[in-house]
Amino acid sequence: MPVAYAHRGLIGTLTPQANTTVEPELAILLPPGYASIAARMVSPAPSMEQRLGAYIRQLPDWTAQFADAPLDAVAFACTGASYLVGAAAERDLIAEAARRCGVPVITAGQAVVAALAALAARRVAFVSPYPAALTAASLGYWAGFGIEAAQVVQVHAGAPAAHPIYGLAAADVQDAVAALDVTAGFDAVVLLGTGMPSLPAIAAAPRVGTAPVLSCMLATAWRTIRAVHGEAPDAASLLAWIDSPDWAHRLP
Repeated sequence: MPVAYAHRGLIGTLTPQANTTVEPELAILLPPGYASIAARMVSPAPSMEQRLGAYIRQLPDWTAQFADAPLDAVAFACTGASYLVGAAAERDLIAEAARRCGVPVITAGQAVVAALAALAARRVAFVSPYPAALTAASLGYWAGFGIEAAQVVQVHAGAPAAHPIYGLAAADVQDAVAALDVTAGFDAVVLLGTGMPSLPAIAAAPRVGTAPVLSCMLATAWRTIRAVHGEAPDAASLLAWIDSPDWAHRLP
């Protein structure tokens, strides 16, 4: 018989078809004893917005890819889809997906909302890799949860790439974080997008002024592990991930 790996938690991760960041960052973030298996969400739609919409509207169906794997939670690692479908539809899709697979389902969008609520952060600086229209949709989504954009800094790729987000380098993100204006008075910094390499920037600067820096991937990993154990989101556990990261030594 094959040897089964003992684990404290097994996470099924749903990843956009061309995303090159989710699996590597999750492997870095997950503490020892936790594991992830990934399934790719695919769509033949020609535009990014259409693909994002297809990903989240089919969320309950995507979970079937994991069949009878002994999952403890499912993470939907695509923030942009949440902006386009809206919070109410997102909640309904999460509930249906969780009903079908029998474990908690966490979207990246809701993970960030939970993280900001735990920090009592209302004024937030966003570092965005998105095209202008998707950035605007993002700000509308956050505003629906009472989150005000104190500042938005666009990430610019240092080298041309076929995909504007997946072609970003860690140094591009660090430059964008360094460009934030601390006088804007924000409570937290969020690095948007699960496709943007975020962890080197957080490890290099876990705070901007007094504001904690988190990313969609860090929030997703933190919130999903809390869900595995039935634990509520809280500031202490999140700040431990940000300020004293056990994952930093696993960075390449």
